[in-house]
Amino acid sequence: MMYVPRRLQESIQTALAAQAGAVLLGPRQVGKTTLALRIAKERDTVYFDLENPETVSVLADPRSVLAAHQGQLVVLDEVQRLPGLFLTLRGLIDRYRNQGLGRGHFLLLGSSSPDLLRQSAESLAGRVAYRELGPIDAGELGIAAADSLWLRGGFPGSFLAADDTASFDWRLDFVRTYLERDIPAFDARLPASTLRRFWTMLAHLQGQTLNVSRLASSLGINVRTLNRYIDLLEDLLLLRRLQPWSGNVHKRLVRSPRLYLRDSGIVHALLGLRTFEDVLAHPVAGPSWEGFVVENLLSILPSWIHPLHFRTHSGAEVDLVLEFGPARCWAVEIKRSTSRVRPSRGFHVACDDLRAERRIVVYGGAEAFPQPGGVETLPLHLLMEELAAEGI
Repeated sequence: MMYVPRRLQESIQTALAAQAGAVLLGPRQVGKTTLALRIAKERDTVYFDLENPETVSVLADPRSVLAAHQGQLVVLDEVQRLPGLFLTLRGLIDRYRNQGLGRGHFLLLGSSSPDLLRQSAESLAGRVAYRELGPIDAGELGIAAADSLWLRGGFPGSFLAADDTASFDWRLDFVRTYLERDIPAFDARLPASTLRRFWTMLAHLQGQTLNVSRLASSLGINVRTLNRYIDLLEDLLLLRRLQPWSGNVHKRLVRSPRLYLRDSGIVHALLGLRTFEDVLAHPVAGPSWEGFVVENLLSILPSWIHPLHFRTHSGAEVDLVLEFGPARCWAVEIKRSTSRVRPSRGFHVACDDLRAERRIVVYGGAEAFPQPGGVETLPLHLLMEELAAEGI
């Protein structure tokens, strides 16, 4: 069984109809190649895998090779392997534009990295559309699969595994491959053993406010090195740094970001949690569910919407603030429990401070219902459906 996200497939097809190309970014093993090949079935396409040394040899003279495929969709997989290609692509795109052939020539796939983003931004600005492919989200699967998706995470190889044991083993292999091969390819200075401890520590600290000095001290590294670790995992779309809300409410605000490993299945694997019962019995259950909800909601939203968190030093707090503009935001509280869903007084105080347009509690149940104080209680899938239908 292959997983192909319908919304993103349609989005890329729309981008290719409007632009000379599209850049699809995402972590390894998330399904970029599968999605590209599905799109390729509808077009006359040529595919280049830049991790294959033979393909790299074929592209020794990239301009002549790629120009020979004018009229076809050219898919370049793991394009960050040949950053020099971006200048060639810019020249070809400009030539096609001058010939009145300015649309749908290139689909570039890459594990997000500083080099890839910098090269493409400098060379292809205004010429291509950017899209991000994350793990499978609950909106694609519906409520019946939500618990399994939370346990296993959204990487197709993990979620679609034959059973929980096979899924757990897949995730351990995924972590090992990143530590031993993929991360050293981006920054060989980072030792795998320290990175594994760092990654595991992040799983224990899921959803907590970042204390740079304490975390660096626990790992036995300096703050500068720690920030390099954080930046790299964020660039690789494995870690989310949820920034604090920073408006003026005449109160002392917590100014540090919250850190979330972006895939719940990776969190559980790093902590040795093999089954759904293991997760529920572990202190990480609440923070893991919180991160799961955050990622699923953000998978629906366009990139111009700013996700933030809000917390004052006196304890008023909102887990997720969605800013739709300078004077419009929604406040979202996240609770796993199906029985204890009433938000704290601090949530209401924070909503007043934010002047939140909507006050929403997302919980682990299946039904929507109101609460006092204008609070809407919604299951995750219903809020995702609403966001998708509104086209926000």
